[in-house]
Order: sequence, then C-alpha cells, then structure tokens
Amino acid sequence: MALAVIRTPSLEPWKPLQKQPLPAGRPREWYVTHNRRLKAMRLAIALLDAGVYVPSKATNATIRTTAEQLGIHPPSDTTCRMVRALIRHGR
Repeated sequence: MALAVIRTPSLEPWKPLQKQPLPAGRPREWYVTHNRRLKAMRLAIALLDAGVYVPSKATNATIRTTAEQLGIHPPSDTTCRMVRALIRHGR
C-alpha cells in the first residue's frame, strides 16, 4: 500500500549546489563531452521554461539565441543536436 507524504515548502531561498572539481586523469575527450552535455542540459531546460516543447521548434538559431540570452558561448551544431535530443526524450 502506498503512503502519500506531504512536504511543506522550505522557507529558505534555493541555493545551488557547490561545484566539485572534475576527476583527474581522464582523456581530454571525456571532459569535452562532459561539458557539452552540461551545456546542452542548461539550454534544454531554458528552452523548456520558455515554452519550446517540440524539437522541431528548437532550431539552431533559437538555441543560439537562448544561449546568448543566458550568457553562454554559442553552441556548436553537435550541441544543438544534443539539445533537441534532450527535448525529444524528455517527453
């Protein structure tokens, strides 16, 4: 039998987690891919918050405009594809 738990919202403001250093000793390609995934996630979240729920609406121009508004370097075509994939699989 499932039990429903009701949580009361915290009165403290939300604080981001502390960043931890990446593990040392990995190949350079691992770090590039890791950072690309993080960037794609940030952009996908921003696009979803802006109301872009369909990958076909997330053109490269839309993604790059969103990145500019967030203060992120313009993403590559590969990162744009990753953003669309995240939006597609999040449905």
